[in-house]
Amino acid sequence: MDGTDTSKGTRRRNTPPPPSTASASASKTPGTVPTSSFYASKNPPPLPSRPKNVGSSHTKVIQPSTPPPVYDSLEGSSFREPQLVEEAPIIGDHTPALLPADDTTNNSWTQVENSWAGGTQASWGTGADKWNTEVTPWDSSGTWAQAYDTSKGPNIDGRDKYEEEHWWDASIRDQHKRPGPGVLPPCLADLLHNPDHSLLSVSIDTPDIKPIPSSSQERGDAAPSFQPPSVDDLTYSIPHPNAYYCRKHNGWVLLQWKSSSMLPPLAKSFVPDPETPFPDLVRRKRTSSCVGEGEQPFGQVNMTHHFHRYEKAVDALKLDPAFRRPEREISTQKKQERRKITSLNLDTVSLIEVSEDVMDAPEEEEGDLLDLYVCCQCSLYCIVSEVIPGVIPVKYFEEFTRDRWDNPALSGKREESVVSGLETFIRIMENKIWKGEHRDLTISRAAFQRKIGWTPAVRCMFEQLGFIIAETVTPTGVRDTIITAPDTDPDTLGGRQSGRKLLRFWVETSAWLLDYQRRHANALKQYVFAKIWVKSDSAREMYQMGIGAHPDQIQRVPTALSLIEYEPVEHAINTLGMTPMTYSPELLTFAYLAQCRCDPGRTPYYFTRFYSVIQAIQELGDIPSQDLQNLVLEERSRNRYTEDDRDGAIKILGFGKDNLLRVDYEDDIDDNFVVAAWRDCVKRAWRDAKDGAQRLRDANDAFRIVAESRGSVNLRNLWEDSSRNAMDPSRAYTVLEVPPEVDESMLMTVFMMRMEEQPHLGDRMREALSTIAEARDSFRIRKFLETGQDPGDVAPTTRPDLPRGLNQLGNTCYLNSLLQYFYTIRELREAVAPMANISVKSLEDEKYSDDDLKRHRVGGRLVTRREILRSRKFVSQLADLFWQLEYCDAAAVTPTMDLAKLALVTSRDEEDEEAESRGTDSSNDTDATLVEDSQSLGRLVNTDSANTVLGKRPRDDQPLSVSMDVDEDSSPKSPVSDMEKNGYVMVSHPSSPRRSKSPRLDPASSSSSSSKYATPKETVANDPAQQGGEEAPKKPPLPERKAPVRSESVMLFGKQHDVAECMDNCMFQIEIALLNFNGLSGSEEKGSVVKRLFYGKLRQRLTAVPDQRKSRTSIHEKQDIFSHLPVNVADSGIDIYDGLSGYFDDTVEYEGAKARMEVSLVELPPLLQIQLQRVQFNRETLQPYKSQAYVKFVETIYMDRFLDSADPQKKARSKSIQAALNARRERLRLLTEHKHAPFGACLDSTLNFLTKQESIVLPQLDDNLVAQLNNEQETVKVEIEELRDEIVALKQELEGVWKDDTAFPYELTSVFIHRGSSPSFGHYFFYSRHLPDKSDEWFKYNDSSVAEVSKDEVLADTTGSTANPYLLVFARKDSAIVQTVKRFDPMTLEDAEP
Repeated sequence: MDGTDTSKGTRRRNTPPPPSTASASASKTPGTVPTSSFYASKNPPPLPSRPKNVGSSHTKVIQPSTPPPVYDSLEGSSFREPQLVEEAPIIGDHTPALLPADDTTNNSWTQVENSWAGGTQASWGTGADKWNTEVTPWDSSGTWAQAYDTSKGPNIDGRDKYEEEHWWDASIRDQHKRPGPGVLPPCLADLLHNPDHSLLSVSIDTPDIKPIPSSSQERGDAAPSFQPPSVDDLTYSIPHPNAYYCRKHNGWVLLQWKSSSMLPPLAKSFVPDPETPFPDLVRRKRTSSCVGEGEQPFGQVNMTHHFHRYEKAVDALKLDPAFRRPEREISTQKKQERRKITSLNLDTVSLIEVSEDVMDAPEEEEGDLLDLYVCCQCSLYCIVSEVIPGVIPVKYFEEFTRDRWDNPALSGKREESVVSGLETFIRIMENKIWKGEHRDLTISRAAFQRKIGWTPAVRCMFEQLGFIIAETVTPTGVRDTIITAPDTDPDTLGGRQSGRKLLRFWVETSAWLLDYQRRHANALKQYVFAKIWVKSDSAREMYQMGIGAHPDQIQRVPTALSLIEYEPVEHAINTLGMTPMTYSPELLTFAYLAQCRCDPGRTPYYFTRFYSVIQAIQELGDIPSQDLQNLVLEERSRNRYTEDDRDGAIKILGFGKDNLLRVDYEDDIDDNFVVAAWRDCVKRAWRDAKDGAQRLRDANDAFRIVAESRGSVNLRNLWEDSSRNAMDPSRAYTVLEVPPEVDESMLMTVFMMRMEEQPHLGDRMREALSTIAEARDSFRIRKFLETGQDPGDVAPTTRPDLPRGLNQLGNTCYLNSLLQYFYTIRELREAVAPMANISVKSLEDEKYSDDDLKRHRVGGRLVTRREILRSRKFVSQLADLFWQLEYCDAAAVTPTMDLAKLALVTSRDEEDEEAESRGTDSSNDTDATLVEDSQSLGRLVNTDSANTVLGKRPRDDQPLSVSMDVDEDSSPKSPVSDMEKNGYVMVSHPSSPRRSKSPRLDPASSSSSSSKYATPKETVANDPAQQGGEEAPKKPPLPERKAPVRSESVMLFGKQHDVAECMDNCMFQIEIALLNFNGLSGSEEKGSVVKRLFYGKLRQRLTAVPDQRKSRTSIHEKQDIFSHLPVNVADSGIDIYDGLSGYFDDTVEYEGAKARMEVSLVELPPLLQIQLQRVQFNRETLQPYKSQAYVKFVETIYMDRFLDSADPQKKARSKSIQAALNARRERLRLLTEHKHAPFGACLDSTLNFLTKQESIVLPQLDDNLVAQLNNEQETVKVEIEELRDEIVALKQELEGVWKDDTAFPYELTSVFIHRGSSPSFGHYFFYSRHLPDKSDEWFKYNDSSVAEVSKDEVLADTTGSTANPYLLVFARKDSAIVQTVKRFDPMTLEDAEP
C-alpha cells in the first residue's frame, strides 16, 4: 500500500468480514474514526495459510501506540468507515502502517499517466466514501414491532403478533412495510455463485524477469521504448480488489460484504418494488451482525441472518473503488445492444419505445448493475455481480485442454501434456510483457507443435489476444504460418489496451493452471513445474464466514441426504430460504417464522412448505422433534392452513365444475357469491341429522379460509360476526321456546305469539324462524316470512327445465324407472309421439286379414289381433304420458291405470286369467296366430341360474316357492305389509311368453318343448313359417279348469313381473304398434326403431371336449341378436370388464358333459344394456338371496376386446391372464370369505384353547404342534398378501393388453338401482345422465321426486349398502341418442311472435 518493497510482489485486497463491534452511536467528530470501529476483531475468521509477502493488500491493522490519524478531507461526511480486512495471522507477513487518507503520493491504486492502467479504471483509493453522500429509500421511517413470545423456539425478533394474526389484511401489511421473502446464509452462499464452482482469491508476486539486454535491443529484438508492467499494472490486471476468479467460467465474480448502517450507492435505473421495500433502517442500526459473540449488544436475538434480494440495485461505477469494464468489453456490449435493435419487430415496437441508451450513449452511463442482498435484522449486506468474462472464452480453454489430453507426447502423461501447453502460453506472454521480445512464432517448429499444437481452438485464442496470423514462405520455398504479437507500446492507446489484455490473460491462465495442478496433483508428482508468479487460494471459507454461512456457524447435516433425495422436501426447504444440507429443527423453525415475519401476505404458502417437510419426515420413518410438533399445533391454533386445506375449503363450499355450484372458483368471483355459497353450505349442514354438526364446522372453517385467501376484510368480519352470534337450529328453537319436533302450524302460531309478547326482539325472532325454515327446507315457513300469512301446505314450484317425476300407482316404482328411461331416448320418444290422443274406438275398428297378420313376425312368431290392439293402446297411452312429461307444470305426472296394466301384464297372462275365469276367447285369433317357430340344435334358451329383476331364473311350470311379489305372498298380515306402504315392491315370477335374456346355445337336443315361445332376439334360421313351410295345426281346446283361487301376489289388474320382463313386454308392444300391418302405407316402417336402438348381433361358439366315443371335437357355431348382456354378480372385487369376460368365455353343460361357450360381438347396438344378475342361490339353505357385491364401473367403457374382429393374439393373451386372475381371486375368497374364514383367527383361537387346558392332558400338544399352528397363521397371512399383490399385478397386465384398443367407446347414460336386502322385495329408482348438454350432471328419478346429483353418487362404491345397480345402460359415444331433458320452453313461443 505504501509502495515499499514492491519487488517482492503485490497482493490484492479482500472484502473485510463484518467488524466485531460497531456501535450505532459512533463518534460525531469530523475526520475521526472511533477506535471501537477502527480496529480488527480479536478473533478473526481462519483463512488458508498464505505465502510470505510484504506489501500485500490483505492488510491486518495492529493497534498503534499513538491515537489514529485525523482525516482532513471527508467531503462533508460525519465520519468515514475504513475498508479493513480481517484474516488469520499470516506467519512472517510484516504489515505496513496505515497511511493518512490525504497521503496518496505512493498509493499504488492512483492513476499513472503513462502506465498500462491509465485511462481505463477509476481511482480505487481516491476521494471520500461516496456511499454516505446520497439519501436512499433505506431511510424509511417504518418501524418493526418488538419480538413477542420468544421463550419458545429459536431466537428471532421483529415479529408482530397482531400483524401475524391479520396477515390477510393488506392495510395492516402496508403499515409495516415488510421486505418480502428472504434467504438464510447457506442459501445465499449458493445464490452468490454456483455452489459447484470454486471462487479463487488471486494475488500476484512481481515477476523477477529481466528484459533482454541492450545488445539484443540493438539487433532489433526489443523495442527501445519497452517498459515492463509496473506494480499498478499488476494491481489493475485483476478486475477489482473484490473480484474472485472462477475456473469453470474463466471469469471473475465481484463479491463484497460489509456491515454498515448506510446503503451502498444505488443505480439510477433501480426502482424499488413497493411489494418488497428495503428493510427498516432504524432496526438494522441496532445490531452490527446477527452472528458472532459480542456482535449483538442486547444478547442473541436472532439465530442467523435473513437476507433479501434486490436485483440489479447497485451501480458498479459508484463503488469505492469503482468497477469499470475495459473499453474492449464496453464496445462489445454496445455492439450487442445495437444488434438487438435490428432483431426487434418494428411492426409492434416503435423506435420511440427503444431506450435511448441503446441508440446513443447517454451523457452519464451506468456501469454493471450488481445484485444487493440485505439482512433485515442487522447492518450486514452483500453485493455480487454476474460473471465478468475473461479475455478468452472458456470454451477455447476447454477445447485446448481436451486436445492436449487426447494428444499427449509419446513419453508423457495426459496431465503433463495439458500443463506443458498452459505453461507455454504463459511463457509466450512473459517473453512479450516482461522481456520485450518481438519475435514471430512459427507454428511449424517442433517445440510449438509438441507443446501447443495448431488447432482451431489455439488459433482462436491467439486471435482473441490480438496476435496477427499470416502465411509466409521460407527461403527454401516451404509455406508456413507465423504469429506476430500485438503492439504493446504504452505511449499509444492501442498499445496500452493490448498490454492490459495480455497481462489479464497471463493472470487468468496462471490461475487456471494452478487449479488444474491442484486437481491433478497425484498424477503430476514427478512433473517439474515452471515458476508461476500468480497465487490463488479458495475464497469459499472467507465469504462463507463473512455472510454467516460457514460450517462453524451453521452446521451441515450429512444425515439430511434422505431429505435431499425427496424432491418435494427440497423444493419446500428452498422456498423457506434454506438448503437441505443445513436442515435442523431449530433452523427450519427460524426460517419459517422469518419468512412469515418478512412476507406475511404469503403465510399459507410458507406454512404449506413447512408442513410438507414435517409430513416428509414422518413418511421417511422418523419422528419430528417436539419443538416442531409444538409449532405445528401452535400454528394450527392460530388458524394457519395449507394450500390443500384451501382447495378442500373451496370444494366444501360447492365450487368446481363437477360440484354443486357447477362453477370453478376464481379469485375474481364476487364476494356476495361466496357468501351465498357459504350460507347454502350451512343450510345443507343443518338438514343433515347425522353429521350436521361436523359439516357445520367444516362449512364455517371453509368460509374463513376462503375469506383469508381472498384477503377480504368484509368476508373475514362476516365470519367473525357469525362465530360470535351464530344462529343455528338448536339456538333458534331455544329463542322461540319450542321443541325441535313441533309441526309447522304450531311453530308459526308460537312465533306470532312471541312477536306480540316481545316486539323488541322481533329481528331475533325472525332470524330464528328463518333458520328453522332453512334447516327444514320448508317452503311454507319461507312464504310465511315473506308475506306474513300462512300459505298452507303448498308445494314449491318446480324449475321449468327440471325433468318431471312419476307418481306411483300402488307399488310400481320399477315401472316408473323404466318409463322415465324410455323418455330419455330421443328417437324412441319421437317415434311414439304421433300416436298420442288416438281414440280407443278407432283402434278397435281396425280390421286385419290373415294375410295382414302374416306380414310381420315379432320375437320370431306371428302376432294376434288382440296383441296388435293392446299394443297400440299401450303406445298411445305412452305417447300421452310423454306429452305430459314435456309440457306439464306440476312436479310429477300420474300414469294412467291402463298404461300400467298394459306395461306390467303380458297378453299371455291376460289370456290365462280370462281362461281361468270364463274360458278361452279366441274369436279374434286365426290359424296364423298359433304358428310357432320350430326348434333346432341351435335353439336359444335361457341357461342362467337367476331369473329375477336382479338376475332371471328359468321359468318352470313349477316356480320356486320364494318369489319376488308385488304384494306379500301370505294371507296373514306381516311386517312386509308395512314395507309395502312405504314404497317397497315385491315382484313375483310367473311365466312369461318372452325372454329378454342374452341368447345362449341350447346344450340339449333340438326339442320343441325346451321353450314354448321365442324372444325378439331368438331369430332361428330354419323357421318353417319364414321358409314358406306349412303352418302347424291348431292346438286343441283347453280342458275345463277348476275355479281359480286369487293369489295374494297380484295387483288389481293382474300378476306382476320383474323389471327385465316388464321391459321386454313394453319393447314387444312398441315394436308391434309401430309396424304397418295393412300394407297401404309405402313409407318406411317405424317398428325397426326398437331393433335399431337396442339390438346387436353376436356369434356363439360351443366347443364340446372330445371323449373316447368321439374322435373329433364337436363344434357348434351360430349368429344371433341380443338386447342386453348379463354379468353374474356372485362375488365382490370385480369390475365391469371382469363380469363381461365371464359371459363371453364360459363353461356350460352340453350333452351331459362340460363344453366351452365362447361369445363374441359382431355388431354393437347404439344402446348397450348390461344386466347385473344379483339373485344367487344358496345351496345350503336352498333359498335365493340377493348379492350385495360391488361391481366397479366407470363413465366410459371400450368394447373392442369383446368384438369378433379383435386381435386373436390379444384375445388369447387376455384369456390366459383372466384365467390366472380368476384362480387367484377364487383362492383369496376361500381364505377370506369361506364359512370358516378367517383362518388366521381360527388357528389363533385353537391354539389359545389348547394351551389353556389344565384339567385334560393332551400328549399331542407339544412344542412342535404349537410351532406349526403359529407358522400356519403366518403362512395364511403371507399367502393372502401375495394373492392380493398378484391380483393387482394381473389386473394391470390385463388392462395393459387392451389399453390401445379404444375404437368402440360407450359412455354411461343410465343406472337402475334396487334398494333392499332381499330379492323378494325392495325399492327401485333410476339415475340418468344429463346428455348431451351437461355430461357431468346426473338426475335421480325416485318416483315423483327428481333431483340433481353429482356423478360421485352414481359411481360410488356401494360396499356395505343395500342400494345396488342392477342394470347399466351405455350409449355409443357421440351418437346423440340420449336427450335426457325434453321440456317445453315458453320462451320459444315469445321468440316466434312477430
